[in-house]
Amino acid sequence: MEGSLNLYKGKKILVTGGAGAIGSRLTRNLLDLGATVIVLDDLSSGYEWNLPVDADNLLFIKGDVANEIDIKRVFNEKPDIVFHLAAFFANQNSIDYPEKDLRTNGFGTLRLLEYSELYGQLERFVYASSGCSIYGESTNFPLKEDDISTKLSSPYQVTKMLGELYCNYFFKQYGLKVVKTRFFNSYGPGEVPGQYRNVIPNFIYWAMKGLSLPLTGTGEETRDFTYVDDIVDGMLKAGYIEDAIGNEFNFASGTETKIIDLVNMINKNTGNEAPIKFLKRRKWDTKPRLVGSYEKAKKHIGYEPKTS
Repeated sequence: MEGSLNLYKGKKILVTGGAGAIGSRLTRNLLDLGATVIVLDDLSSGYEWNLPVDADNLLFIKGDVANEIDIKRVFNEKPDIVFHLAAFFANQNSIDYPEKDLRTNGFGTLRLLEYSELYGQLERFVYASSGCSIYGESTNFPLKEDDISTKLSSPYQVTKMLGELYCNYFFKQYGLKVVKTRFFNSYGPGEVPGQYRNVIPNFIYWAMKGLSLPLTGTGEETRDFTYVDDIVDGMLKAGYIEDAIGNEFNFASGTETKIIDLVNMINKNTGNEAPIKFLKRRKWDTKPRLVGSYEKAKKHIGYEPKTS
């Protein structure tokens, strides 16, 4: 199966959101495999320094997935495969700006699917969904692909679900070769701290500054933290394995980590002695537990996380 990665050599690949933490790692892997990569990113949550912009086989276009002119520009390059990672990211961000969330995650995904279908020669459309969103208030653990719930609690969760539904429609109506990949809590190189950012880079940054880490809830809440390179490995497999088409897959670690354990680990390794600051759980945060099963992904595409 690994040898089949050579199939990317000579291909033209469009990666939306390719300057983000996951998108940039995917882009670098594709470049190393001999693909030509077109990155479309508006840099709202990604950074150009995440990319080897001087690479001969990389074309970076600063643009918006919801802007038809930008979409026409990238499809003019005639991509063979699309990896759609661009998103208006984060639950709280979507609550603060729900219309921006719908424009990017809803309309932007629809626009990209429309042009993928009109183009007519696309080998694969791989959609980056969210395991932290799509399962709503499900209580079945570990979460399996059929455990989806409509009890969603933020615009981001709603539009990630909407993206999957649009993928289903284009697969059934037009035969577009879609794959839906559900990321759990990713972490790793390329992430930065800041408002609306992920918990691990923020906690590390604050701990290095000697600040109290804010813990929303009791600390007994769990999340499934999945290393970025494991997610990228799954994306690459989803991009060429035939059995992936029309399917949805969890890209998870399969391991629950208590947030209090994460806090203690980071404080210990940074030498931070500031006391933990306990805060009320946010209204949209309705999941006291989160852990995904990756058995389906392992069976169909050989996905298996390597980083604990």
